[in-house]
Amino acid sequence: MAWKILKENHPISSKLLEHEALKELDGVQELVDWSRFERLLKDIHSSRKGERAWPPLMMFKALLLQSWYQLSDPALEKQLVRDLLFRRFVGLPLSESVPDHSSLWRFRKKLEGELMGTLLIELNEQLAEQGLYIKEGTVSIIDASVIEAKQCRPNKNKQGKPTQDTEAGWNVKKASNGKKTSTYGFKAHINVDEDGFIKTTDFTAGNVHDSLNFIDLLEGDESAAYADSAYQSKKHREYLEEKNIKDCLTRRAYRNKPLTKEDKQFNRINSGTRSIVERVFGVLKQHYGMAKARYLGKIRNQTRFELMCVAHNLKRGVSIQQESCV
Repeated sequence: MAWKILKENHPISSKLLEHEALKELDGVQELVDWSRFERLLKDIHSSRKGERAWPPLMMFKALLLQSWYQLSDPALEKQLVRDLLFRRFVGLPLSESVPDHSSLWRFRKKLEGELMGTLLIELNEQLAEQGLYIKEGTVSIIDASVIEAKQCRPNKNKQGKPTQDTEAGWNVKKASNGKKTSTYGFKAHINVDEDGFIKTTDFTAGNVHDSLNFIDLLEGDESAAYADSAYQSKKHREYLEEKNIKDCLTRRAYRNKPLTKEDKQFNRINSGTRSIVERVFGVLKQHYGMAKARYLGKIRNQTRFELMCVAHNLKRGVSIQQESCV
């Protein structure tokens, strides 16, 4: 399937798109080589028949905007129609129409699976080439956070069937005050470095224990691994020792075996580093809308989450680049 050829022929577009107010995203635009992403996306429209498709890089950029501005598909369509900043970023001329919300939905479905992981790896590779993302000798800070399902209440429809998302699950957690809280939804798992870049991700139902994804999230060559006490196990300690990775997992007290003074000091020393992953989750929840699922089903919400992670790393790269120039 061929792509649409987007050419600007509106006489006033060049003057409008050069206004300072429309350069808010130029830092992101100039941060990476977008042609490398385009090569990864080029086979997404494999059919040679049918109407010309929207260029995949333009659609991918539109979904990044969706993450940054917390928009639904219909709201994203409207913003592409009326927002010159959005058009400038995705490269959509004023003389062109915009993809409708169903086209955006179908494109996101094409990203489902391994492709999103490949796009995150490509971004991190480019950031590493610029010295913004450190690959060698870095640490891994791992944690998980619950995402409430779109339909989380145990209600029934007119046919008497449950309306809850069948692919989600109950997560029960004991709060710091000792009370238990339960959330029906999914669980996002991430591995971040000391600069707050997301290195690897995973996505499960909410009832999956955090520790089950620990080894899969590790890269295997980090200098140290940090995580809270939920990740403590003999299997993980042996794995870290085998890979010569420093074990910085929070020490945990057991029945008739309280924490020693050395254990408490160890936990205090490492708590500052471990808190980095909690700040990343805070950003994703507050600025990207991660706290609540937008769709039904695991794979759709996983793709949305993975897009958030790419969008987050892009913005984080711009921030570190600007800090280094001061």
